Amino acid sequence: MTSLTMMTTVLPAEHRERLMGIAREVSFEAGTRLFDEGRRADRFWVVRTGVVALDLHVPGRRAAVIETLGHGELVGWSWHFPPYVWQLGAEATHPVRAWEFDAATVRAMCAGDPEFGRTIAFWVGQVLAHRLHAARTRLLDLYAPYGSGGRP
Repeated sequence: MTSLTMMTTVLPAEHRERLMGIAREVSFEAGTRLFDEGRRADRFWVVRTGVVALDLHVPGRRAAVIETLGHGELVGWSWHFPPYVWQLGAEATHPVRAWEFDAATVRAMCAGDPEFGRTIAFWVGQVLAHRLHAARTRLLDLYAPYGSGGRP
């Protein structure tokens, strides 16, 4: 299930409308870094068109691409959890058009309306769970002696 599908099924229409009311349309050329691990997470995006690769720094090796995201998918979850620091990196691998959201504004909206906040937290939590699984699987595929296909 894509983030947009999750967004449309998890968020009631009035909450989606509130969130989209603060969206800003942005574009990124291929090769543009959206964010890097360890930096301040102050915004997030939902991809309209294009592809974004999520990557993870691996000491002594090239960054490992964990997952690629396309239409309707949420880019970024670290903005929702203190200390608001990116846990992954992201780069546009193709030209990207997206909706951008200011994290502080969304967090303030969540604090001001607990029902809205719960639905946003549930949406972001579902995405986070999926990303953790994808990261584990990808890292096992890359670095474990038997890959993610089973245990010795």
